[in-house]
Amino acid sequence: MSEKIILLSDVRAPALTAPAALEAPTGLLADALGRPLHDLRISVTDRCNFRCVYCMPKEVFDKDYAYLPHSSLLSFEEITRVAKLFIAHGVEKIRLTGGEPLLRKNLEGLVTQLRALDTPSGRPLDLTLTTNGSLLARKARALRDAGLDRVTVSLDAIDNDVFRRMNDVDFAVSDVLNGLDAAHAAGLGPIKVNMVVKGGTNDGQILPMARHFKGSPFILRFIEYMDVGGSNGWNMDEVVPSSEVVRRISAEMPLVAINPNYTGETASRWKYADGGGEVGMISSVTQAFCQDCSRIRLSTEGKLYTCLFATQGHDLRGLLRAGGNDLELSSAIARLWRRRADRYSETRTVNTAGLSSRSESARKIEMSYIGG
Repeated sequence: MSEKIILLSDVRAPALTAPAALEAPTGLLADALGRPLHDLRISVTDRCNFRCVYCMPKEVFDKDYAYLPHSSLLSFEEITRVAKLFIAHGVEKIRLTGGEPLLRKNLEGLVTQLRALDTPSGRPLDLTLTTNGSLLARKARALRDAGLDRVTVSLDAIDNDVFRRMNDVDFAVSDVLNGLDAAHAAGLGPIKVNMVVKGGTNDGQILPMARHFKGSPFILRFIEYMDVGGSNGWNMDEVVPSSEVVRRISAEMPLVAINPNYTGETASRWKYADGGGEVGMISSVTQAFCQDCSRIRLSTEGKLYTCLFATQGHDLRGLLRAGGNDLELSSAIARLWRRRADRYSETRTVNTAGLSSRSESARKIEMSYIGG
């Protein structure tokens, strides 16, 4: 049996360099498959206070695990400078992730800086954040006042015992629900609630979660358990297809398919036939959406990843801290995106049968390192 290699950080990332021919951004950048660049996801910390079994399992991320030193992290000013360059290339949506982003001290200061950025079209930047909700009750008002538009909250069960087993740190459901209420009261929205469905672990919570959030101000979304990284021991047998989730809910609360909000939306949308709101299905294993993917990821320490399932990043921080000017940085980003041909989920979906963590996840970067 081959040894499983878990890439908790990416020390192999080649440095991005400025091309000989520099170019001003036009806002019309496209990759090798014609996909535009519209969405930038920024990981602001590699730390998390949860030990979710599908992301940062305790047996890997234990008390001896060494997180990145603060000097390695991009400063808020560096993040804002890079974000401005991406906006000039066409990015209209920025999502702050982690780890758990609310663990980054004074995060609302970064939100204020990003909120001040203008898009070439004049449309407001869509500024969002994904969180486990543990600190949201105390942070929601400050984040909204700083200019954050909305949040997505991860919640993998409504039953306290199941949720505690999932987060593996004995955190209560009620605290996440309090965070959701605080975010709604602060005016953040629309607020989405993401449930990762892992077969045999929390799939019994599909209907209880649907019942709880039906008719609420929140949009519940079910995510297929993904083969991101190698620490979660992913196996295809633990994937509950979105079609099965729809079937289970519809048997009790009929669902009707509705159109996407925009091209490239990750979730298929469904509404309750009786008008009780909306749910989403993110079918990243069984129904790939690579053809419309317009996302790039910036890691906590300044590496760029053109796919969630990447095996290697590209070091932007080196050029940034070596004194590269904006045109050099912008040109390096443009060259990277133009060469992008990633479509991992499509090629994996062609042959999902028999996939395992050893065969498919052995060398991919961890989700906790580059953000979901």
